Amino acid sequence: MKQQVKAAEGKLGILMPGLGAVATTMIAGVAAIKKGLSKPIGSLTQMGTIRLGKRTENKEPKIKDFVPLANLEDIVFGGWDVYEDNVYEAALNARVLDANLLRDVREELQAIKPMRAAFDRNYVKNLDGKFVKEEENRHELALAVMEDIKNFQAQNNCDRIVLVWCGSTEIYFEPSEVHESLAAFEQGLKDNDARIAPSMIYAYAALKLGIPFANGAPNLTVDIPALIELAKETNTPIAGKDFKTGQTLMKTILAPGLSARALGVNGWFSDNILGNRDGLVLDDPDNFKTKEVSKLGVLEDIFKPEKNPDLYGDMYHKIRINYYPPHGDNKESWDNIDIFGWLGYKMQIKINFLCRDSILAAPIVLDLALFIDLAKRANMSGIQEWLSFYLKSPQTLPNVPAENDIFKQLMKLQNTLRHMMGEDLITHLGLDYEEEPVENV
Repeated sequence: MKQQVKAAEGKLGILMPGLGAVATTMIAGVAAIKKGLSKPIGSLTQMGTIRLGKRTENKEPKIKDFVPLANLEDIVFGGWDVYEDNVYEAALNARVLDANLLRDVREELQAIKPMRAAFDRNYVKNLDGKFVKEEENRHELALAVMEDIKNFQAQNNCDRIVLVWCGSTEIYFEPSEVHESLAAFEQGLKDNDARIAPSMIYAYAALKLGIPFANGAPNLTVDIPALIELAKETNTPIAGKDFKTGQTLMKTILAPGLSARALGVNGWFSDNILGNRDGLVLDDPDNFKTKEVSKLGVLEDIFKPEKNPDLYGDMYHKIRINYYPPHGDNKESWDNIDIFGWLGYKMQIKINFLCRDSILAAPIVLDLALFIDLAKRANMSGIQEWLSFYLKSPQTLPNVPAENDIFKQLMKLQNTLRHMMGEDLITHLGLDYEEEPVENV
């Protein structure tokens, strides 16, 4: 496979629908890193390492030195938003990063201005931005987004483009017949079918052009048969969904440990307060439902109560998200976990995670963009489950259960990279270290 991975030559354009707190934090961070003002903490592509061969060989290069990723110097950023603010103004309004740091990269950020968004307020009722496209139907909106992508690529002399959805969580709805095939979906665009969400329009536009798409929100987007079909038709990688940041990150770290030790769980209560634009959007019950479904599936996938009824069969899992403006982007999550051990004796775990939502999400956006670009250059198409490491509700092939154990996800990601580059896969069996040589008697 190593022979078919194309080099990361020329510029990579990273386009993001939604230039809010997450996207601007990532863009400003990359600008600061390129100036030597900070370090890319939290980015596996920039700071992570990967073991090659046996432990005794001590070969552990950085991932960016092992696989051909785009260099930060070769990245150009752009995107769409319902508000007209340039990235510097949007970053100031988001109040995630220190104003002094933003001033140090002001020139670079002011140069990035959003394109008008493909927007339908029925999907995000608590946003009222007016910087939106006014095409007559969804088909024309998709064509307009495609034109935006092609113009951006030409104006910025980009060799390659990727799209990462950084927009708000859309309302919850189930797939229907318009999503079942590419033909039905394209007819639905022409009929202006209201069941086609804005995020799907961006995904369709990207995939139609052969451009990779990653979904960072829990929306129903590329996880529909129509767009999976299109991804295969255009030989394009897709990944989703929902950036794994605060509370869910903690769950995917802690729950595998409890499961590994065969400790039981009676209940897991999760509460969140946050005051950014994401919190405002999730203050609407229809949008919260989308996020709730994404977050609820994590523990069930890890604990598998149907297979472990004595340990998890009666587990009660509750999630709450509360909009609280004074916290801004500094999300606070509380978890109360009722567990039981030997002979059924009860214990409790309490977690109070004072996190910064966009600080945790920014490196995920960068990594997903760089890795999905790598997948495209490696001629990989369709669902990229190896990127589930970054996602709350990983997209899988039909009838394939999701794997939410973060340690297994990391192993899958690393072994995919090893496979790409022609290295031996690592199973951690290690028997060859433990076998003592047999001496001739």
